[in-house]
Amino acid sequence: MKAAYRTMTSDADQTGTAEAGRPAARKALVIVPVLVLLTAAPLVLGAYPVSTMTRMLAFAVLVLSVDLLTGVTGLPTLGQAAYFGAGAYTAALVGIHLTSDAFAQVVAGLAAGLVTAALTGWVTVRARGIVFLMLTLAIGESVHQVAETWPVVGASNGLAGMPPISLFGGPPLTAAGFVYWWVLAVAVIVFAGVALVVRSPYGRTLRGVRDNEPRLRALGYRPALARYGVFCLAGAVAGTGGALWAAHARFVSPGDLGFEVAALALLSVVIGGAGSLWGPCLGAALVLLVRDNLSASIGGHGPLVLGLVFVAVVFLLPRGIAGLRAGIRRKKEKLS
Repeated sequence: MKAAYRTMTSDADQTGTAEAGRPAARKALVIVPVLVLLTAAPLVLGAYPVSTMTRMLAFAVLVLSVDLLTGVTGLPTLGQAAYFGAGAYTAALVGIHLTSDAFAQVVAGLAAGLVTAALTGWVTVRARGIVFLMLTLAIGESVHQVAETWPVVGASNGLAGMPPISLFGGPPLTAAGFVYWWVLAVAVIVFAGVALVVRSPYGRTLRGVRDNEPRLRALGYRPALARYGVFCLAGAVAGTGGALWAAHARFVSPGDLGFEVAALALLSVVIGGAGSLWGPCLGAALVLLVRDNLSASIGGHGPLVLGLVFVAVVFLLPRGIAGLRAGIRRKKEKLS
């Protein structure tokens, strides 16, 4: 029965089925050029564009954690910024007091996100819908308040003085391009890991939680345990993103884990297409581009533009950017 269920849930997830059914050669034709272009970016761009792309990559890792919960498992969340901030603050503290090694900081940030999610998730995942959303919001605001008032992490002034990262005892990576390559490498590894989880039997179980939890329970699965597992995994991913953010900015403030960051992460998932993984990453890049770059050129009205983009996506692209691509593919299949 479980084997039959796995087949049923795989068929129910249109995006996952379409991606899994593509030949490996066609995937390589897309993935390889994208990775080459991303890797070559510091060779042709200046320091500021490279710095912007570094922020986009770190933020995309946070958005991946939101997509794991919201898109794959059907648990809309506004609390992932808490685990993002936990990872960022932990990485910064490690960098200031222990070591500048970037690998150690990423491991510490991942562990901080995982532990924080494990401590807060057992009760949270028992809720559903709007109650779950409000609980995650409460967690995010509570962690934000701790960061605002705790002297150990600089309180409202933030945590400054983090030295440049280094790799395995090498010299400090002060050039924007070297930091970018490190963040890119970790982001690609995280994306690949999340993709493997989503395409695994456990990933099909998570989609079953999203699509038909009573049937999943009737087949002998334990949805509560599956939800708790993905909640912890999403916390670890968000903590990794926070460590990458700290490695780039070398400064962490309470604003890095506030409601605005959580809302922008959820908005990125909606714009990109929930459950598609690559779509939310594009959404993350678009959101940061509008907020940090376009906003200055339009008189600080970036939030207004983001609001208009969100309304347009809801009405014109209900499945986001990824859904647009899937729709084009279906039209081609009908014409052929």
